Amino acid sequence: MGIGVAIGVIAFRKITEAQSNLGPEGLNRAVGRLADGVYDFADAVRAGMRERETDLRAALGVDSAELVRR
Repeated sequence: MGIGVAIGVIAFRKITEAQSNLGPEGLNRAVGRLADGVYDFADAVRAGMRERETDLRAALGVDSAELVRR
């Protein structure tokens, strides 16, 4: 339990130090860049999923017009 408390204190100090170094504007920019990265990653995953689905449909001979989504 003591190790967990020590790790928590060290993590809190590191986060506090990073926040003070970045300042409020720097922190907002960092969070904005992180959010942009997450959105870009999600877009890339969706594009990959669409490409894979197209490949699977072609391999199985399934036309997307045959499927009805509800």
